[in-house]
Amino acid sequence: MSRDYAAAVAALNTLQSNFSIVDAIRKSGRGMNKQAIPEMVEWCHKIGYEPADFNILNPIHIAGTKGKGSTSAFISSVLAQYAKSPAVSNKLSKTGLYTSPHLRFVRERIQINDKPLSEESFAKYFFEIWDLLETAARRDGHPNPSDPSTKPVYFRFLTLMAFHAYMKEGVNAAVIECGIGGEYDSTNILVQPSVTGITSLGIDHTAMLGNTIEEIAWHKSGIFKSGVPAYTVQQSDAAIKVLRQRAAEKGADLHVVQRHPELDQLKLGLAADFQKTNASLAIAIAAAHLRKLGLADIPENIADSLPHEFRMGLETVRWPGRCETRREGKVVWHLDGGHTLDSIKVAGEWFASRIPSAKTGRTSKRILIFNQQTRDAAALARALHSTLVAALDDERPFTHAVFCTNTTFTETGFKPDLVSVNANASDVESLSVQRGLAETWAKIDQEAEVKVMRTIEEAVAFARKEGDATNEDEVLVLITGSLHLVGGALEVLESPVS
Repeated sequence: MSRDYAAAVAALNTLQSNFSIVDAIRKSGRGMNKQAIPEMVEWCHKIGYEPADFNILNPIHIAGTKGKGSTSAFISSVLAQYAKSPAVSNKLSKTGLYTSPHLRFVRERIQINDKPLSEESFAKYFFEIWDLLETAARRDGHPNPSDPSTKPVYFRFLTLMAFHAYMKEGVNAAVIECGIGGEYDSTNILVQPSVTGITSLGIDHTAMLGNTIEEIAWHKSGIFKSGVPAYTVQQSDAAIKVLRQRAAEKGADLHVVQRHPELDQLKLGLAADFQKTNASLAIAIAAAHLRKLGLADIPENIADSLPHEFRMGLETVRWPGRCETRREGKVVWHLDGGHTLDSIKVAGEWFASRIPSAKTGRTSKRILIFNQQTRDAAALARALHSTLVAALDDERPFTHAVFCTNTTFTETGFKPDLVSVNANASDVESLSVQRGLAETWAKIDQEAEVKVMRTIEEAVAFARKEGDATNEDEVLVLITGSLHLVGGALEVLESPVS
């Protein structure tokens, strides 16, 4: 069989849990698997590692509900500035960043020096892990070592692969973002991280983590380790109480970070006011990590003054699909993967802040492209509408609302990197979610022109056509509700127009 990047992605996709399995877990109420960490340790053994081996990566471990990826990107960008300096190259020469999900390419999840693995490197490390697992299965007497059951599921496999790639590449500072939760997350095999951080907490993944903020805080704080400094941002009283209890139980010193006073004078690489909270947390974590590496010129009270490298890292960070703006002719695309009630409200407030005051009247053309295939889509749509109505003082925030699936292209369907088997295939085929969203929107805004479309490509083409037809200076488009939707939209926007 071929061993190139396309073959690696195709093989990786065989490890996705299909919708029926994921749905059964959700409905069973079994929540997170308490055997997840022992199982993950066993997978490590099969590829020749002990979890403690990863201490050499000086990992920074990040959990939370909102802003995990952005915070991780800020940290990585700051550390990359220091990695460029000959004065610290012996202590910090190569940075790693492991995040999820990806937007356009699965290799985005595993970055070195803020660049995704090349297709060649991804394929190399992918098949090294693949072969090691099949060798272990053969050694254990498995009747079919090449069967997908001899490998861990998608996220676990990528976690193993990321750690392996970082070890082989000589990474000496790895920012590791949790998937879901923390206590039982696959990444929580880390024995001795350098620093841990908890971003803003909210209600999400309730079938796995519980229905209360206290339960969610318990899971997220599972990454705390004895003797390892822990940082978080302002949280609700209920959440912070649990975080403090868990820190005390685990012997971690927990710090609550305030917004850094200098951020109002910086132009962050990630727009939106809420990113200042993520940036503040990133500053504290990066500073603690650098001090731990022995960099004496990092001030103990980083709130007093930001070093030049911090400023550069915060200003030059790039994190596509999160509060991202792109201009294309008369169309201004606004992309944010808001997929929880909290994050969709933030996305709405950000979009409202991008609308010039002269364009808040009903004569301006504003288009929503929206989908959410697995969560309560109608609740998210209503939350977005109410947020924009309040922010704009306008009962009609969009002139057009388009609801599509996450299928990328009309002719070819999904790009292999964007294939997801975790959604109900019959719902996608029948457009049942999209039709339900259209009915919901039509009830809350009877004047908007509401459309249902099968693919992202069709939705983007519709917005482009509206842009071509307008007599106005620009048409404003918001694409939100799902990171999968945003990733597909970026793929379409960057593909040649046929």
